[in-house]
Amino acid sequence: MRSFIRKTFAAIILIGGAASVCAQQMPPLPTDPNVRIGKLDNGLTYYIRHNALPEKQADFYIAQKVGSILEEDNQRGLAHFLEHMCFNGTTNFPGNSLREYLESIGVKFGANLNAYTAIDETVYNIANVPVIRDGIIDSCLLILHDWADDLTLDPKEIDKERGVIHEEWRTRTGAMMRMYDTIFPKMFAGSKYAYRLPIGSMDIIDNFPYKDLRDYYEKWYRPDLQGVIVVGDIDVDQIEAKIKKIFGPIKMPKDAAERKYFPVPDNKEPIIAIAKDKEQQVNQVYVYHKHDPFPEDLKNTVGYLIYNYMTSAVSNMLNTRLQELTQTATPPFINAGVEDNDFVLAKTKKAFMGVAICKEGGIETGLAALMREIERARQFGFTEGEYTRMKADYLRALENVYNERSKMKSEQFVSQYVSNFINGDPIPSIEDEYALMTQIVPNIPLDNVNQLLKSLVTDSNTVVSLFCPDKPGVKLPTEADIKKVLADVKAEKLEAYVDKVSNEPLMKETPKGGKVIKTEKGPFESTILTLNNGVRVIMKSTNFKADEIRMSSFSRGGTSLFDEKDALQFKQINEVAGLGGLGNFSIVDLQKVLSGKVASASASVNTLSEAVSGKCSPKDLETMLQLTYLSFTAPRMDAAAFESYKSRLKAQLANMEVNPNIALSDSLRKELYGDNPRVLRIKADMVDQTDYQKIMDMYKDRFKDASDFTFIFVGNIDQATATPLIEQYLGSLPSINRKEDFRDVNLDIRKGEHKNVFHRELQTQKATVCIIRSGECEYTLKNQLMMSMLSQLLTMEYTETVREDEGASYGVGVSGDISLYPKVEATLQISFDTNPEKRAKMSSLIDKGINDFIANGPKAENLQKVKEYMLKNYEANQKENGYWMNILYSYFWENSDMATGYADTVNGITAADLQHFAKDFFSQNNRIEVSMTSGDTK
Repeated sequence: MRSFIRKTFAAIILIGGAASVCAQQMPPLPTDPNVRIGKLDNGLTYYIRHNALPEKQADFYIAQKVGSILEEDNQRGLAHFLEHMCFNGTTNFPGNSLREYLESIGVKFGANLNAYTAIDETVYNIANVPVIRDGIIDSCLLILHDWADDLTLDPKEIDKERGVIHEEWRTRTGAMMRMYDTIFPKMFAGSKYAYRLPIGSMDIIDNFPYKDLRDYYEKWYRPDLQGVIVVGDIDVDQIEAKIKKIFGPIKMPKDAAERKYFPVPDNKEPIIAIAKDKEQQVNQVYVYHKHDPFPEDLKNTVGYLIYNYMTSAVSNMLNTRLQELTQTATPPFINAGVEDNDFVLAKTKKAFMGVAICKEGGIETGLAALMREIERARQFGFTEGEYTRMKADYLRALENVYNERSKMKSEQFVSQYVSNFINGDPIPSIEDEYALMTQIVPNIPLDNVNQLLKSLVTDSNTVVSLFCPDKPGVKLPTEADIKKVLADVKAEKLEAYVDKVSNEPLMKETPKGGKVIKTEKGPFESTILTLNNGVRVIMKSTNFKADEIRMSSFSRGGTSLFDEKDALQFKQINEVAGLGGLGNFSIVDLQKVLSGKVASASASVNTLSEAVSGKCSPKDLETMLQLTYLSFTAPRMDAAAFESYKSRLKAQLANMEVNPNIALSDSLRKELYGDNPRVLRIKADMVDQTDYQKIMDMYKDRFKDASDFTFIFVGNIDQATATPLIEQYLGSLPSINRKEDFRDVNLDIRKGEHKNVFHRELQTQKATVCIIRSGECEYTLKNQLMMSMLSQLLTMEYTETVREDEGASYGVGVSGDISLYPKVEATLQISFDTNPEKRAKMSSLIDKGINDFIANGPKAENLQKVKEYMLKNYEANQKENGYWMNILYSYFWENSDMATGYADTVNGITAADLQHFAKDFFSQNNRIEVSMTSGDTK
């Protein structure tokens, strides 16, 4: 490894504008030895890795170097259609038996069984499979085999799926999608990418001959374009033998069509593409500086890692500057950012992209400000201080990954192998990448990074796209106006960026500290500490992640204790209180002083509680506790940051009403809660009434007494090391020992049956239906589990009836919950999009599903599927910090044990229990339906 690293140093000086030259000077990257990569005689590639997280589970993927770009003009949308058909019948799993089988072993459709179609790839996954029997492994590999080569493509199933695809198009076609359709032909002029969005043409979807779909399948789904990936708690040798046996017989077609990659033409003069839509809320302007991608044949060199490091360095440092601009009193845009990535859809062309979200009438101002900062960095480069902080953050993140190398989940490895197969991205081991980059990065000069930006941003290959509201009376810039902005910024005489940095530590003085006055054993192998100021601390040490400690907290009260006349103020408390930063540091300076640290903490005031939550590396625990201490004792006000907040918020809200979903949520809120001011939606004309001092006083009131706070820490926390720090910082928090509790502020869902179906003119014809059922219910573990089961079982029912049988919706969402505070209340929400002509019928079908459940209970096989899924997740959750944080939080906040007896309770719930539960809940006859439709309201 040392000689390998020495060879790389010689080439680093060449990196600036000659990435490929640099890569040619460097030896190949070693591939992670823990993944077995092979290729069958028919050309199929496979990746296999043993990984025991989660235990007794594995992920099975098949990636195809095939996407919508390969469609002929009469096939637009068929790549995506074919993806859907993979779940509707194969030779070995006819009809719906594929989904039926997988759900019977706890693999849920949508959550664990899914796929996606992109422009250049299609990827299918069977994830979190409980590999407890050889038969399960064989079945999953057989499913991948059938997807690869044995789809039935039954005409009846094709015709049923046309409706589902059409409804997916309906759900996904918002303002941006409509504008993409109009703008891409200009952005990608002369390229096949101009007309290849995966959703395709609905005219083709509704009418294509069956043969067209089979032709696409036979032509492109073939071994040389397919990669099988299996990662999990499996035997690698066994899996390899099975792959050879199952996939080896697949024949490579004779005279196979060439898999072409389609270029994107260069352009000397800027391409300006402008689109507008009546449902678009804000102005978005994108500037692309197109450039060639890193050479494919050189990706497997250390030069590629260095190139990626340098492009991310450029983006991170420039984004920090842009965020500073948003904090000024009169920000030139609502938000802005940059990144180097694919040129929108195309893998054959990259682009250094800048985006600005602009105020109404401020497109040219926002674009000019964005281009000015890019040009400033291009002309003068970045400063040593910026680069030092960026390197510290990068190396600390790299160290975090290295520390967690034995805790990686299977899905993380799968993602790498998919990228390797589809894009040729290298897959070095974490150990090798860490060893290489920790020695190389400190030796990459700032000048090389600055030179790279100059090579990315040039005077040609510029594309600008605008996505704007179509609003009467608002004049949008012309192509000539945009070109003038670009030219004017280029001609400006700019000055170098000045990096203002304080050498002051986060805290100048260490607080006096307190003492632990009581230590006791807590639930779930936790320890409870009581400090002399009344603060209670719960610690649970785990080894699930090496470099993570999570913190949550609570104190009863929240905004419920504020007068409702101040609703406008406390509704904004979580956005406004942190605007100024902490202690002596503005929000901008705070990020600088925290560079190289993995520590965060944020305060919040919720309806019933106030809290500080955070996350850190074990070695940065003190920093997280310092941030917590400052959140209580030293919130900072910043008038300029507040003015910036108001300016950007008003711009964001100015056109809010053009979004149809706002009308829907307003109507739903009104039906649920009436005119309760605590649920008001803030509008643009209210923003100037925001009282900064009032909000800060409210915030300080909630955090002036820590005596009733409970803090919970879960993760790799050592009690002996942590206790003195907890005494130092949490023991110093202010304490006045006030006795208080939250109030019931009458946010109860309205009782009875209420219906509001209203008409709304929409650019894409659609009806959206929301049905809320509510009622009283005892708050127990069993009832919580039954509400979850009810939600899942109804989802399965509606997938079969509304989606599959009727083809009337892309999917019906069902979610249920039981809340304890301020009083016990159970809710179940059902929502879906559909054709306006089918809205009334589908709403009736939803009610029929509920009535059938009450009358007959769940199907036995479906109930068993739900139990398998829940028990599988429960077992995996035992090694998740987040799970134990939630369990401890419930235990101390609600006095509820939601862990003990979980598996026995799940197994003990019967169909009769669920039927009785549903009858009790739904018979309370609390039903609210709010529907928005572009069609008839009857």
